[in-house]
Amino acid sequence: MLPMSVVHRLPQYYRWSAGLAGSRVEPYTLSESGNENDLIGLKLLSHNGAPAWDVMAVLKAALADIQLECALLEWEGEPCLFVQRVDECAATGRLKNQGVAIAETFSPADYG
Repeated sequence: MLPMSVVHRLPQYYRWSAGLAGSRVEPYTLSESGNENDLIGLKLLSHNGAPAWDVMAVLKAALADIQLECALLEWEGEPCLFVQRVDECAATGRLKNQGVAIAETFSPADYG
């Protein structure tokens, strides 16, 4: 059984580093032209260290169950799942169905 998990969408968009598709990503700014291969990153907030890698492997398997491609990579010292931006809704929907909480970022303007 999967312990209570919380993931957060990283604030940037990513792309595969040149020649390293599937193994290394790099962030880019929205001012650059995006395409269908853009990636988003999901970071686990509820676990650290080795347990975080184990939980992320379970989450990756849950996405694979619905044939959604993703990569589990280290980003800034933490395990992160990277999925294509066009698959973001499907990925977060699947994770929510598995009992994973998706943390949202709110700004003061959201409370008008």
